[in-house]
Amino acid sequence: MTRPVIVMPDAVAVVTAYLRGALKTHGRPVPVVSRVPSPRPREFVRVQRVGGTQQTPVSDRPRLDIHCWAESESSASDLSALSRALVNAMPGVRGGVTVYRVQEVGGPMWLPDDQTSAARFAFAVEIHMRGRVLETPNPAV
Repeated sequence: MTRPVIVMPDAVAVVTAYLRGALKTHGRPVPVVSRVPSPRPREFVRVQRVGGTQQTPVSDRPRLDIHCWAESESSASDLSALSRALVNAMPGVRGGVTVYRVQEVGGPMWLPDDQTSAARFAFAVEIHMRGRVLETPNPAV
């Protein structure tokens, strides 16, 4: 009997799509991206996978760094606090992916942008999410 092939979700894509919609719903419609845009908007959130492990044969536990830029320290702090709360509320089905739990591994920290000195806060999470079975064609008989 062949074992099913499990494909893990693109955690960055799942989180950026979720966070983009959730921030908009909560009155903060800022770009949520995986790379720093050029030109840079005044406010934005970047989600980046920085590691993680396969949790079980059918689930992944990626570690994500989430950076929040804004025009002032207090605005960046507010954006980080809202993003943090929304990410912690993620468990459920998000974009067709089951998110089991979110665990914070690094709380918010002041981290001014090293190239521009722009106001930025960052935090880190691990998100336990389920993979999907890769549909494979039936082998020729």
